[in-house]
Amino acid sequence: MPDGAQRAIDLAGLVRQIPTHYPFVLVDRVVEHDPAGRLVAIKNVTGSEEFFEGHFPGAPVMPGVLLMEGLAQAAGIWLLNDAADPARLEVHVVGIDEAKFRRPALPGDQLRLEITVLKRRGPLCRVRGEVRSGEHRVAEANLLLRVASLEPPDVDPTARVSPEAVLGPGVKVGPYSVVGPRVRIGPGTELASHVVLDGDTELGADNRLYPFCSVGLAPQDQKYHGEHTRLVIGDRNVVREFVTIHPGTGGGGGLTRIGSDNLFMAYAHVAHDCLVGSHTIFANGATLAGHVEVADWATIGAYSGVHQFCRVGTHAFVGGYTVATKDVLPYSKTVGNRACIYGVNSIGLTRRGFAAETIAAIRRAFRVLVQSRLNTSEAVARLEAEASPLPEVRGLVEFIRSARRGVILKRHSRHRISEEA
Repeated sequence: MPDGAQRAIDLAGLVRQIPTHYPFVLVDRVVEHDPAGRLVAIKNVTGSEEFFEGHFPGAPVMPGVLLMEGLAQAAGIWLLNDAADPARLEVHVVGIDEAKFRRPALPGDQLRLEITVLKRRGPLCRVRGEVRSGEHRVAEANLLLRVASLEPPDVDPTARVSPEAVLGPGVKVGPYSVVGPRVRIGPGTELASHVVLDGDTELGADNRLYPFCSVGLAPQDQKYHGEHTRLVIGDRNVVREFVTIHPGTGGGGGLTRIGSDNLFMAYAHVAHDCLVGSHTIFANGATLAGHVEVADWATIGAYSGVHQFCRVGTHAFVGGYTVATKDVLPYSKTVGNRACIYGVNSIGLTRRGFAAETIAAIRRAFRVLVQSRLNTSEAVARLEAEASPLPEVRGLVEFIRSARRGVILKRHSRHRISEEA
């Protein structure tokens, strides 16, 4: 191995500079590194890889595009490790040619990703990549990569940002905002004036935080005694004025997690150990107690409260001023104190592109659950016996089966679910 090849590589740090994140980081370790133009990395293919769930279930094969992605990531590691300041750079794939696939990559394979630099000019670099499994060649290709310079963070002089905080490229921190030492902020995220970020808090890319919101401070839970817990927030979320979002507690798993593309209107509150999906809307003053789960595309109306340990199902609509002390069914309209079910969230489903046949099937399932005069166990058994092929109906049944606090099935006394097909 050439001189300098044993120099340690900060693999995790360099992988973060490649515009790909878990579960599609495809480099486990670097075993050879030649600064003159060569790198060899290892990817262990396991049966638990998420892409196997949909790529030929029963006969799993690693997709060819991910083999190319693994080569690109290995090449990106070589390029960034060679840079004077890798934190200010990002690697993009701009071309792939002469790609050939020799044999499938299967669970249990240890893939050897071999990269050789062919030519480098300015920000462009052409490399030859080969994927091997043992003595077998799995795939090969020529890749063209571009090294892009990233915009540095912009911090207002009146802001107080800890030197230990990690600010990604293009982050903007507005006047009088405060950022604590364990905070990590992804690229393009903007903090308006008077934002407070603290605790072990991680924000993804392109989030927008408005004045006087408070994110990552200690939970409002008397059982919390300062133990190390975390808050993880995804990408492109909007956090409006006076919103509060708290990390987990030691007794609740230690983590509050929020997905991407969510809107938290003014004065909304997400308490400790909550799990919030993506594309949700929290109207003004909507409140989650601790340990609540909110699935993708749910809407929580203004000044509504969700009791601790409850769940709100996917595409559910919770009307304003609702108090939910049991799980809110997926696809439902649930309103009131105490909450009653007002049928299917058909307007929301239509807006999100659900087929008319799917909405009709969900309505039929709701009639069995709410209007058939069967108890919950009998209604669920009937739906299981009907064996609907639609994943929405099967998911509705599984949601009820897995409920720990029960589900809201009480129908408003003056409302009937539409009988249309």
